[in-house]
Amino acid sequence: MKAMSIGKLRGLQQLATPKGVLAVCAMDHRGSLKQAMNEENPVAVGYQDLVDFKIDLCRAVAPFASAVLLDPIYGAAQAIAAGALPGKTGLLVSVEKTGYSGAKVARITELLPNWSVAKVKRLGASAVKLLLYFRPDLKDIAARQLDLVAKLADECIEEDIPLLVESVSYPTVGEEGQPEEFSRKKPDLVIETARQLTALPIDVLKSEFPVDISFEKDERKFIEACQQLDKASQLPWVLLSAGVDFSLFKRQVEIACKAGASGFMAGRALWEEATQIRSRTQRMVFFKSEVVTRLQQLAEIADKYGKPWYVKMVARSGKFAPVAEDWYQRY
Repeated sequence: MKAMSIGKLRGLQQLATPKGVLAVCAMDHRGSLKQAMNEENPVAVGYQDLVDFKIDLCRAVAPFASAVLLDPIYGAAQAIAAGALPGKTGLLVSVEKTGYSGAKVARITELLPNWSVAKVKRLGASAVKLLLYFRPDLKDIAARQLDLVAKLADECIEEDIPLLVESVSYPTVGEEGQPEEFSRKKPDLVIETARQLTALPIDVLKSEFPVDISFEKDERKFIEACQQLDKASQLPWVLLSAGVDFSLFKRQVEIACKAGASGFMAGRALWEEATQIRSRTQRMVFFKSEVVTRLQQLAEIADKYGKPWYVKMVARSGKFAPVAEDWYQRY
């Protein structure tokens, strides 16, 4: 049985359903949310516009999610202060800047200034989340990105809080404008990314679906790639929605969970259309009806097919090693 610190164990318990799967609504979007709300003039989308969107979304869906993912700028403290986040719902908080530095074909993730793992813990969150742009075949860039993860992982160990890493691949030199070439490489990229990231002391991998269904239509290859991803991952992994529509993501979640995923973190697949609803009242109706229904459908799939997160920790029943009598003295 793999040893797990008591703080990380509690945090992961808070993120999951009683069956040990994650059914998470992601709403930590910043730049992309502004773009979605006003494509022609994103800068016209103000602070309160984003806060209102996130508070309303959280208020509607949090009671039905095992956890929510929020950012510190527009969402986390604001949702707590507004009473929009039930105490029983887990909370992940992101630590990265929106976007990336470096070239579009060689992306570097940067941490948000004046924010830290210690502050996430102090806020009362269940876990830390880092979005990582990653190409394992770009050795120098990959090494820098892995160093960032390792540093953050050490901080999470110090604060005894789980770290979830969201990996996102992207086209590099020779692949821009050639989506079919990028899609051909994607299974190997996603699987190797899982292998490298889960060798580090993180706690959960938030992975892309390992096949680009725009070009690959053979469902047997979907299943095979997800099985290979599960084998490569030394840790629990969940599926991110990556902006695909709900009907497609629903199918991806089922395939991934049958292959060994421990649930999902869904963002725009749940609520994308709401960004075009100008009336706050009407948008709330959409959140409470369509978005909640979608979340419940995904949660049912994860509950039926998902592998409990603790199975990868070799704790099949969800129970870990007994606690020693003097544990608190050494904690």
